[in-house]
Amino acid sequence: MDRLRISPLMAALGICLVLTFGLWGCATKSNVGAPEIVNCPASISYDVAPEAKLTQFDCNLGSHGSQPSLNFYVGVMNITEKPLRYRVNVFLEDMDKAAGHLVPRKGKPAVLAPGKSAKVKIPFIGTDAQSKDIMVLVKPLSAE
Repeated sequence: MDRLRISPLMAALGICLVLTFGLWGCATKSNVGAPEIVNCPASISYDVAPEAKLTQFDCNLGSHGSQPSLNFYVGVMNITEKPLRYRVNVFLEDMDKAAGHLVPRKGKPAVLAPGKSAKVKIPFIGTDAQSKDIMVLVKPLSAE
């Protein structure tokens, strides 16, 4: 009879522990998938799919057209055996801004061949200050 009274308490305790450590794990910054050289003075977290490798991540204050902008230059390499297209998103978490781009931008078909890489420029038009907290997300898209 005592065992039946304790099991709901143990289940609740187990759930609390799983949620606590699960949320703690989500709050940490990840450098998995980070390129070897990063030229951007910020705290950057990466979420790169296993099908991709970042080859470049640079940022600078400049212009896009005639407007000031914070520009990101991102290089992505296809490390699979099949042609893929990628979606790259950059989040400026301290400024509540986001932008994204497809890699490769265009082509027939618009895919990266295995072992090939491509670079894109992602501008944040109207942004005239460096971000201190950045998150980079790279996901593969279907080639069809």
